[in-house]
Amino acid sequence: MSKFAVEHVKRVHSVVHDRMGADCIGSGNRITRSWIRCLNEYHLNPDSCAEPEVVAPCELQERQHRLADVQAVAKVEMANLYQQLAGSGYAIMLTDREGVLLNYFGDPAFTHAASRTGLMQGAVWSERVQGTNGMGTCLVERRPITVHQDEHYLSRNIDLSCAAAPIFDHDGALVGVLDASGESRLAQQHTLALVSMSVQMIENRVFLHQFRHDFILRFHNRSEFVGTLSEGAIALSVTGVVLAASRAALGLLGYASPAEVVGRDVCELFNITFSGLVDSSVRRAFHPVPIFEVRSNARFFAVVYQPVAASTLRRPQRGTDDTLALAAPAALDVLHAGDPIMRANVDTAKRVMERNVAVVLLGETGTGKERFARAMHLSSSRATRPFVAINCASIPESLVESELFGYRAGAFTGASKEGQRGKLLQANGGTLFLDEIGDMPVALQARLLRVLEEREVVPLGGEAPVKLDIRLISATHCDLAHKIENGAFREDLYYRLQGVTFTMPPLRERGDRGALIRQLAREESDPGYPVELDDSLLAMLERQRWPGNLRQLRHLLRTMIALRESDRLTVHNLPAEYRHNLAEAGPACGTPLAAVPPAPAAGGTMMATSPGAAPCPGLNAFECAERDVLLQELKRHQWNLSGVARDLHISRNTLYRKLQRLNIEHPDKSLFH
Repeated sequence: MSKFAVEHVKRVHSVVHDRMGADCIGSGNRITRSWIRCLNEYHLNPDSCAEPEVVAPCELQERQHRLADVQAVAKVEMANLYQQLAGSGYAIMLTDREGVLLNYFGDPAFTHAASRTGLMQGAVWSERVQGTNGMGTCLVERRPITVHQDEHYLSRNIDLSCAAAPIFDHDGALVGVLDASGESRLAQQHTLALVSMSVQMIENRVFLHQFRHDFILRFHNRSEFVGTLSEGAIALSVTGVVLAASRAALGLLGYASPAEVVGRDVCELFNITFSGLVDSSVRRAFHPVPIFEVRSNARFFAVVYQPVAASTLRRPQRGTDDTLALAAPAALDVLHAGDPIMRANVDTAKRVMERNVAVVLLGETGTGKERFARAMHLSSSRATRPFVAINCASIPESLVESELFGYRAGAFTGASKEGQRGKLLQANGGTLFLDEIGDMPVALQARLLRVLEEREVVPLGGEAPVKLDIRLISATHCDLAHKIENGAFREDLYYRLQGVTFTMPPLRERGDRGALIRQLAREESDPGYPVELDDSLLAMLERQRWPGNLRQLRHLLRTMIALRESDRLTVHNLPAEYRHNLAEAGPACGTPLAAVPPAPAAGGTMMATSPGAAPCPGLNAFECAERDVLLQELKRHQWNLSGVARDLHISRNTLYRKLQRLNIEHPDKSLFH
């Protein structure tokens, strides 16, 4: 036995007998308590050289089968964690609740230590067998722990540095431990942070998988965190009774154990009924809606997801507890209210969403590109996996690469000491949405192309690649072909992204504009208290040009609903600037002038409305209103078609078609052809 090992044995006995060694030990009382258990309860000799205890292959197989759901998810996270720590001499291990090592990802640099200390499948690493160690002591303490070198009880393990975190199921029972062990000379606190993050991901994904045949309420106190690592998840029956809650959900709500919420109706936790939650989620295309916790009135954002195995879902009848009644539409189906272009987009999306086909969404700002991408994700088999969105135009060029690919600890000056999982790794198994792809730096486009071709990623400062399983959806308002001509976008990346392209029509060109406005008003209403729009207001909103598209309309409706005095909105609820624009544009065909309230002039007097348009036989009211607005634009631009097309954000060809369809003639020329 080496001199160092002899000193270690003496120190263990001194600490245990004197119970005074806590100040000398980096991890404090937990290590002291463990050493006391090892000597006094397990009667382990600190200098024991006994062969590692290993279970029989048949028993190992049985234990692995017992944790099949956990293992299926854990393997992916273990591979990700191993890649993040690659080159640091670490191995990643998963044990069951009795400390039997089930799976193992080993760094080649750690092979010698692994064979010497018994880090292999089937080896027993409980505290009773191996003394104080990351896996065994974590099982006893039931919380994350680092055991560094001479904090180990057995002298044969003092070259190891271990970081371990416990894995719990939805009942709060301890099912296993995830551990990273290596021969690092320094206690790596960032390693423990990475292990704990991986455990949280494992618990979340196992929970979503196990309750995939039930309703799942996913929530957080920040809307952008719904669908991320830190969200809470609650499984609900078809009557809205809580079946289970994740650890994160209990933490967000301030409950100590699942027993405090299981069996209760969801309306006892939040100030909303189950049917209201389902309705709100469907109406808002599964975007989070605000709800309030009953005890503290704290605000959360939540969305309810349908059982993945159910083709139709029934909702409780109003005023009863009966299950079922109405089929809830898929996330894609609520994106249109009859517009032929959007209907075709939805039909095509349903055909390709389970295929390995790249998707590009084209459209002006605010036309709903991210909403369409999220709906594709939620309608697919990846609905319970992450949906990760990143706006390539909003991140500084110097940070785009680290945001996408992540980095290892110490990869560059100023890097987080814990490292960072990039968006690509966060989306592994799910969907990555790259908005404004046309604004991605050219240098980064080459690296993204390689990732898409090889389906693997290497974080900054890393060495070993990690396999990726992602569905990529890109979006842009730019003309990518024009950017290619100018050398601002790689042609090879363009063809790699362009599997199928969807064009999101601007709001002013949608044929379902009226129905869509009413739908958005319902979505922006408080759950259970829908707001109605009177016909005059709806006609005015339909005549707007909406340069900000759906985003602008949604914000206007949100403001009007917040400031309303009743649940029926009229033209008087419109902000002054909208009434002014509509008064200038003139009324729609068939709408009395008196129905359009004039806007106040600067001096307080009323501005007169412009005279109505000439009769337009053969056109419906919507086309007549569109014709009047287009004539106003043509007159304002003195019939300069290029200027009109540019202001309306449409092509000249589209403008020509509109002129022909609406029977608009130039004052000095024949009908446009």
